[in-house]
Amino acid sequence: MNQPIKILIVEDEMIIGANMSLQLTSLGYDVIGLIPTGEEALNQIKQNQPDIILLDINLKGNLTGINTAEIIQEDYNIPIIYVTANADNAHFNKAKSTNPYAFISKPFKKLDLQRAIELVINRMQFEKDVEIPVTEEKANPFILSDCIFVRHHEKMVRVNIKDIFYVEAERNYCRIHCKDKEYLITTTLKDMDDKLPDHHFIRVHRSFIVNLSNIDEIANTHIVISKKAIPISSDSKKQLLQLIQKV
Repeated sequence: MNQPIKILIVEDEMIIGANMSLQLTSLGYDVIGLIPTGEEALNQIKQNQPDIILLDINLKGNLTGINTAEIIQEDYNIPIIYVTANADNAHFNKAKSTNPYAFISKPFKKLDLQRAIELVINRMQFEKDVEIPVTEEKANPFILSDCIFVRHHEKMVRVNIKDIFYVEAERNYCRIHCKDKEYLITTTLKDMDDKLPDHHFIRVHRSFIVNLSNIDEIANTHIVISKKAIPISSDSKKQLLQLIQKV
């Protein structure tokens, strides 16, 4: 990468944040902001999207670091490194569900910061190198009331709504999981959520939309479809239970 990596720091302890900024700048990175709250971070990202976000888990304000990460990941594919003084299992497991690229524990040394950033950059480069090419086979789907037409092996294939188990986000792609087949399409999960019929589908997680008719189990933190455990938020679970009563 020719241009310096742009890094956004979201940290409410300004002394720690300023120290982090100085260390990153000395390592040659471009710190584009030092933000104390999740709300301000979301606004900053809209104006100037960073390459990497250093995010404190326990932010003050209405949004925690984990809440902020979840919102960011709905619309952006930005690697997140969590910075935290709480390394207990409860915080770690909750943060892990947002698929961060790395964790840094406070207090940290400059070398910890340097290694974490370098590992993330290596992973970013690897993902860029293996990124799935956009081909005609993976064109946008045509969504009707009872089916979806997707391009598969140079043909438009009809996929009945009732046969879809769930739709999973993969960066800027979506994978449609059916009983016997999977289809990869070039569209975002948000776009699929907007187009799929509400009475059949619900978005239960930033990475998953599920077919109500094919749910096998509903647990406290996840649902099961065809032996696949899919995470679900408490708000989505309430909405899901309401929708199921109408099906």
